Amino acid sequence: MRRYRFLLSVQWVILTLVSIALIPTMIRLGFWQQHRYEERTARNDLVSSALHAEPVLVERLSTPGHAVTRTERYRTVTATGTFDTAREEVVRRRTNSDDEVGFHVLTPFVLSDGKVLLVNRGWVPASGAQTAFPKIPAPPAGRTTITGRLMADETTAASGIKNIQGLPDRQIMLINSEQEAHRLGARVLGGYVEQTGPQTDSPEQISDPGTEDAPLNYAYMIQWWLFAAAVPFGWWSLVRRELRDRAAAAAAEAAQDTPEETAPATV
Repeated sequence: MRRYRFLLSVQWVILTLVSIALIPTMIRLGFWQQHRYEERTARNDLVSSALHAEPVLVERLSTPGHAVTRTERYRTVTATGTFDTAREEVVRRRTNSDDEVGFHVLTPFVLSDGKVLLVNRGWVPASGAQTAFPKIPAPPAGRTTITGRLMADETTAASGIKNIQGLPDRQIMLINSEQEAHRLGARVLGGYVEQTGPQTDSPEQISDPGTEDAPLNYAYMIQWWLFAAAVPFGWWSLVRRELRDRAAAAAAEAAQDTPEETAPATV
């Protein structure tokens, strides 16, 4: 056991404690990445399922005051009515596929029974300053049938966008059906729709939601667990190297302490 007494030195005690602490930390990081992988995979499956589901009438999924659920989000819906451009608004600080900053166009869509569906018609560039109301192409006039993806009301917690008050007229930060119902004095269906049809060049329609990179989290999970397994092997390798170095130093010191034999003199 004397060979291993160096493990009681301050340097080796610190190294050993750090190694012991790293193992559970890396294991927990691996489980965290596993959770992220499962979460992202479930989200991708949910979005894919919603996007590929058969279109349904929007009123089958949403009613005034309804909170759109995770399983309803991204469902393709249809609606027939008339665009109310007189009460149109724009949503500030939104980007297009090229990361250009502009506005989303939010137009009330009046259904045949008088209820209102909020329709995000897409992106338009800013016309100069962000405080100026942009130029917006007119939607189809008269009775129209649209398709789109059903979306939940936007919140600061979910989006990270601060809901600033006192904005210029007809400009908002977040799309919220409850606030719009109060503004319009109408029965507004919960959530809103990102329009996908009829397709238009302007406003620039919002692209499909992309998939999250779940396999990357899976790779990180394996990586952290391999790191955790490698720590004790690394520690033992350092111990063995220290033993070899000490043995070599002891052998060299012993060789220096041994007197050289001299040959007998010839008569």
